[in-house]
Amino acid sequence: MKLPISLIILTRDEEVNIRKCLESVKDWVSEIIVVDSMSTDKTAEIAKGYGARVVEHDFVNQAQQFNWALDTQKIKNEWILRLDADEEVPEELWEEIEKKLPEAPADVSGFYIKRRVYFMGRWIKHGGYYPTWILRLFRNGKGKSEDREMDEHIILLKGRAEKLENDFIDRNNKNLSFWIDKHNKFASREVLEIMKAAEHRSAGAPEGPPGERRKAKQRYYELPMFFRALLYFLNRYFLKLGFLDGKEGLIFHVLQGFWYRFLIDAKLYENGKIKNQNAK
Repeated sequence: MKLPISLIILTRDEEVNIRKCLESVKDWVSEIIVVDSMSTDKTAEIAKGYGARVVEHDFVNQAQQFNWALDTQKIKNEWILRLDADEEVPEELWEEIEKKLPEAPADVSGFYIKRRVYFMGRWIKHGGYYPTWILRLFRNGKGKSEDREMDEHIILLKGRAEKLENDFIDRNNKNLSFWIDKHNKFASREVLEIMKAAEHRSAGAPEGPPGERRKAKQRYYELPMFFRALLYFLNRYFLKLGFLDGKEGLIFHVLQGFWYRFLIDAKLYENGKIKNQNAK
């Protein structure tokens, strides 16, 4: 029997990923909602083949797209699971969820799940990248996404969260060029979020509970520009044993742990120069 879970997936041009995602959930969830932002490939067609309800909506950012789904779609189940198209739920996690949901106390509104990231086919297990705990399963009406450009998380509106023991899998089948393009866009969104946070602080507006990962990021941005990206990489690759992830890990930690962070600083620097020029 399928579980009382509605799955929400946000998509755009994900035909190379979405089939394996849906294969991993089809026997377990009783409702699949795919919010597609005008895909030009077979994403919607594949999703409908798995019985998904596919709705089209213009994309602004992940947070707004997900909250739009929560606010506008008639979600029929008690629990909601959030996945990306390149993510999968292995059977051992489903078996754990099947056991835990009926036993969940009334004040438990959500569950944190560990993300296991694969890059070029290799599990990135070191460098402080695993485990990353993310709240992905929550009671209907008890959670929503933070309204942020980047690093958005689902937060509970009521109740508390527990942790599940097993992992969900993040394994994107797209190539390195796609990964680089995606992270270039992520860097621009990160800069926008940093600027918004600075405006909120100057206006005295609260930013909400930061959590441990966001506190660490705040401390990171207190370090000198450009130099902090190098420090972050060295810490990840050597002190946190990222070198144990092999050649794929070397590529990943250099690109994600250094190039990406350095790119954010370069965009921040460029933005500052533009603002100074416009102020003259």
